[in-house]
Amino acid sequence: MQLLFRFGFLKFQDIPLALADWQYILLVLSTVLLAAGGYVINNIFDQNTDLENKPESVVIGRGITESLAYTIYMILTFAGVGLGFYLSNVILKPSFAVLFILIAATLYIYASTLKQMPVVGNIIVAFLLSFSVLIIGVFDLYPATFEGNQSQMATVFSILFDYAFFAFMINFLREIVKDMEDYEGDFSQGMRTLAIVFGISRTQKLVFVLSFMPLIVLLRYINDYFIANNLIIMSLYSLLFIVGPLLYFIIRIARARSAKDFHLLSSILKYLIFFGVISIAILTFNIKHHA
Repeated sequence: MQLLFRFGFLKFQDIPLALADWQYILLVLSTVLLAAGGYVINNIFDQNTDLENKPESVVIGRGITESLAYTIYMILTFAGVGLGFYLSNVILKPSFAVLFILIAATLYIYASTLKQMPVVGNIIVAFLLSFSVLIIGVFDLYPATFEGNQSQMATVFSILFDYAFFAFMINFLREIVKDMEDYEGDFSQGMRTLAIVFGISRTQKLVFVLSFMPLIVLLRYINDYFIANNLIIMSLYSLLFIVGPLLYFIIRIARARSAKDFHLLSSILKYLIFFGVISIAILTFNIKHHA
């Protein structure tokens, strides 16, 4: 996602960028390392739950020991934060290193505590995904902004924000669907997810209603920006690969019954995020072709 935004969108805009290409790769690497560390610590705390929900994918306690998993977590996290410190000094904003520490701390607190709190854990995961888009603007756009290009930079940053908001909405829905998929294992482990507190049926209805929010936002966005600017390729792509799957998801969520159904719905939302990310390159191509 971050690579596509840089090399499939930002590099085609007539704007200065704060990071050199190799430095931007380090920003991507830092994000990957922190996310990987988050996955490891989450798996450490979720060993018992995963044994019930996904026994075939459990690694800790089988392939590697818990102590080794903690060591891997520390190495990944410190490496990610270390790169963040370096990049913050590159753009002459050393205080920005705090962002990487906060991300690492949030991932740990999520795995140990927040994920057991209804809605809060879902929001945290969705926000962290969307922030991986916004951090591009923080490190690559903001330091290169000056009085003469503020308006242009604001326009580009607003596009990043729109994508981040879309990623947040879709991933928030996906996190709730995953809770419904993992209901049995979470319940037996005493978790308090939204699906357990509200029940599967009520949670389904909530997701069904919430699904219309990104749908309405998408349709308005397509009409106000893509169709209004005669970006036909982008309009068709959005309708076929983003709106279409979202409509299919809305239809299926009302009839889902089993963990297998919820797994399918979770996968649909995952691919929806993927197609949303790809669309930034489609948008760049369409703008260039249109021009």
